[in-house]
Amino acid sequence: MNGNNEPRPLLAESRRTKILEWLQEEGNARVSDLSSSFGVSEATIRQDLGKLENDGHVTREHGGAFLRSVPKQVQSMSLQHAENMNAKQKIGRLAASLVEESETIIIDAGTTTTEMAKCLEDRANLNAITNALNIALMLGANPTNTIHMPAGQFKAPTLSLSGEKSGEFFDGVFAEKLFLATSGISFQAGLTYPSMSDLYVKRAMHEVSNNTFLLADSSKIGKTSLLSLGPISMVGTLITDKGISGDAKKRFEDIGIDVLIA
Repeated sequence: MNGNNEPRPLLAESRRTKILEWLQEEGNARVSDLSSSFGVSEATIRQDLGKLENDGHVTREHGGAFLRSVPKQVQSMSLQHAENMNAKQKIGRLAASLVEESETIIIDAGTTTTEMAKCLEDRANLNAITNALNIALMLGANPTNTIHMPAGQFKAPTLSLSGEKSGEFFDGVFAEKLFLATSGISFQAGLTYPSMSDLYVKRAMHEVSNNTFLLADSSKIGKTSLLSLGPISMVGTLITDKGISGDAKKRFEDIGIDVLIA
């Protein structure tokens, strides 16, 4: 979005990439919503979806399209974005080590936060809030843990609940730590995400947390998605991997963000 909240036109290839990112987060999308968000005609969006269908990514339906992998993903409880898993596992392990007994924590949905949750499966007496169904099941298997989930719209690719209803859940909540995921980190655009429904819940999570830890592998640095949650200064600590450049690390630190390298 530009400063006037008008959609910024994108070249066709870039637009299709952003549309695919949207679908990988939401699972499906309507042509009318995509047309409005990207500032192009519905006919152009239909052409984009046709190309994505021919490439094997989506299945078109009347008025929109859905991600082809969704049914199998939900059945297997697997996630999109399985790249850079070695780095994500290390980041998750380091993030889990920062969780102290009796703290109230919030864990965002995502592949890296899922790796964090795996490292907490043997921990007892956790008090955790998460919008991720898979994380709730992991941590909730231990009867000593107290796990809370918001209401909202189910997003199959991320196995999460999202949207305005999810955001409303956090009214009156207080958490010591938020472990937040992102699609892209830009010094200009801030923390970016593919769709509007992400912003409601993530903004609410941030507002009720005393400390925000951003879990992001170094490939996310310099990458932008469609919508900005806010400036990177809203993060207190970035947990990333050794792929971060010295220049980027210094820029984060100059802003006042602690950088932990897994």
